[in-house]
Order: sequence, then C-alpha cells, then structure tokens
Amino acid sequence: QVQLVESGGGLVQPGGSLRLSCAASGTIFSINAMGWYRQAPGKQRAFVAAITSRGRTNYADSVKGRFAISRDNAKNTVYLQMNSLKPEDTAVYYCNGHISGYDYWGQGTQVTVSS
Repeated sequence: QVQLVESGGGLVQPGGSLRLSCAASGTIFSINAMGWYRQAPGKQRAFVAAITSRGRTNYADSVKGRFAISRDNAKNTVYLQMNSLKPEDTAVYYCNGHISGYDYWGQGTQVTVSS
C-alpha cells in the first residue's frame, strides 16, 4: 500500500509564497513522474506541474515563472514552491504520483490567497 501525504498549505496574502510538500510512503519499488494538480471551488481538477524521475519538468501556462517543482528521490518527496501567489491560485492542491506502475493521489491541501 502506498500513501501520499501533502503538507504546507495555508492562508497567504497576494504576492506571497508557500511551499508544498508531498511524501510517498509504503511499499515502493519505483517512482516515475510526480506532480501537482489543483481544484478550485466549482471547477474541475487541473494540472499544475509535473517532474519526471530524471528531473524534467512541465508546468501549466498559468503558473510558469511563478511556481517551481522539485523532488528529493532519497526522501520520496516532491515539492512545489509557489511564489507571487494570486487570488486565482486559491484551490485544494493534490499530489499525484506514478509509483510502482500505479497512480496514487494525496488527500489534498488547501491553499488560500487572500488579503
């Protein structure tokens, strides 16, 4: 059984920063791509960023230049550094991992950008 546990969400003012973490635990043979998605109220879950096992990254256009995804393979952890946050970044952020041939999701962490 594999679990993904996110942390780091919270309330931040516009222009501020947050760093999300997602740690994978359990029986893990391999971790391929890991990524972040978000779901705002009344909207579908949307792709934010992803990183391959070799460190290749991909971002949604709406976050390019503001967000940075990284991973620590030794800790089975992926991070999302979010800078210059905007109110429209408010959402529940979910971690996704392709682990040992299966896709797993975390429980989500709330990010609220408001003054």
